[in-house]
Amino acid sequence: MSFNPPNVGQSGDNNTNPALSDRNAPVGSMPCENTSLTPFQTYLSDDKIKIPETSHTGFSFKKLWAFTGPGFLMSIAYLDPGNIESDLQSGTVAQYKLLWVLLSATLLGLLMQRLAARLGVVTGLHLAEMCYRQYKRVPRLLLWLMIEIAIIGSDMQEVIGTAVAIYLLSNRVIPLWGGVLITIVDTFTFLFLDKYGLRAVIMPHNLYLHSALVKSREIDRTKKEKVRDANLYFFIEAAIALLHDLCLKHPSINASIFAENKEYINADLYKGGIFLGCTYGVAAMYIWAVGILAAGQSSTMTGTYAGQFAMEGFLNLQWARWKRVLFTRTIAIVPTFCLAFFSNIDDLTNMNDILNAIMSLQLPFATIPTIAFTSNPQIMGEFVNGIGNKIASILLSIVVIAINTYFVINTVNSLELHWFPLLLVVIAGIMYLLFCAYLVIHMAIAMGSTHLLRYNLVNKYVAGPLDTTLDICPISYSSEKSTNKTTNPPYQLIRVPVGMDNRKRISHGG
Repeated sequence: MSFNPPNVGQSGDNNTNPALSDRNAPVGSMPCENTSLTPFQTYLSDDKIKIPETSHTGFSFKKLWAFTGPGFLMSIAYLDPGNIESDLQSGTVAQYKLLWVLLSATLLGLLMQRLAARLGVVTGLHLAEMCYRQYKRVPRLLLWLMIEIAIIGSDMQEVIGTAVAIYLLSNRVIPLWGGVLITIVDTFTFLFLDKYGLRAVIMPHNLYLHSALVKSREIDRTKKEKVRDANLYFFIEAAIALLHDLCLKHPSINASIFAENKEYINADLYKGGIFLGCTYGVAAMYIWAVGILAAGQSSTMTGTYAGQFAMEGFLNLQWARWKRVLFTRTIAIVPTFCLAFFSNIDDLTNMNDILNAIMSLQLPFATIPTIAFTSNPQIMGEFVNGIGNKIASILLSIVVIAINTYFVINTVNSLELHWFPLLLVVIAGIMYLLFCAYLVIHMAIAMGSTHLLRYNLVNKYVAGPLDTTLDICPISYSSEKSTNKTTNPPYQLIRVPVGMDNRKRISHGG
């Protein structure tokens, strides 16, 4: 399979990082040699925001302002229509008793977002690009498929939220299926904004989002203090953004008005709007609907970029953004339209519960690679995860997988399926757990585990041709300002001796 790099407006010499070259190498390794091949660039140098220099070395609000942006855009994913409905349901069922769970989840989310941002800052590669270099072909394609499922599921939630908002704003004149069709207009709105200047701001969401957004800042990665400052300011900004989200979620779970009502209420976006209208007046319902509409629109844009950069990173395939929008939105609209046309609003809003479950099942496919790469000293250098970060992040992954397994088993038991559908679900569950186990083994190897390499299956299917003596392939920097409009990543991936010729190679096995 041949690869022809796209024309991204480069001129002058090709100061190509060897870690990014030779995409046609065997699955197990990459040659650590310069070639003329270059990767897709998330940002051109003209799009990057310059960080101002300050006369002192302490904290600077001026620098914090320059770094502000990625964290707040990442936080949009925490306030999409699906999350808002989940908060409504938590409030009606448990009132404030589970508020500590929301706080804990936000803190754990901040930990993972910090790791994703550090990966992008230190290496200059976002999460999908790093997956391309560290996983074999089959697991890489499976990871891409899982992320695409998550993106499409998220887009379906945004379509549902937008349709419900339009239904409320039109005083139920526009039917739900009409609201679903109106979301097609999002495509043209997105393309207009993309054409006229927002392309350097809005990008993927969640961990894949944050690791890519941080690349929008111009950071001198040859200087450790610059990288350290970037990590600090991105973390502060992300903490402020998620704290802001947590405060916004608090009213959504406010259930004090139901203190005397012991009956279960199936809360959803539509009932939430009707309740506000009946309690505080029709203006409150319209404000709620506008908020849901805004949440759906903003999440739509970030989800579109998520799909684009996942495709570029995992597949080394570049699509025009309008194609990416149409691809994601078409897949999301078809089942949503059918449900809205043939069912009622309860069925449509209840679909958010299924989509939330699907999202949770995809979490390990973002968290485990993030932990693996940021815990690899050959990738992160002195910015590698400390023992505290490793323990906390590993425990998070274990909890996520365990909770997912528990709820999937309970859900399957409650469905009372016939033997054939049940067999398919069991097979899918086994494959899911096996893939999670594969990623965990890869993560252990990335963290420096050598005893796993004693097993032939691990060497063959996970690590590839890997020598346990790891060192870093050095990168030389030119003191002259390059005319190349792209910025090369500062760190080389792992190189290992392979074969009898003892050539230096970069391992895909981590």
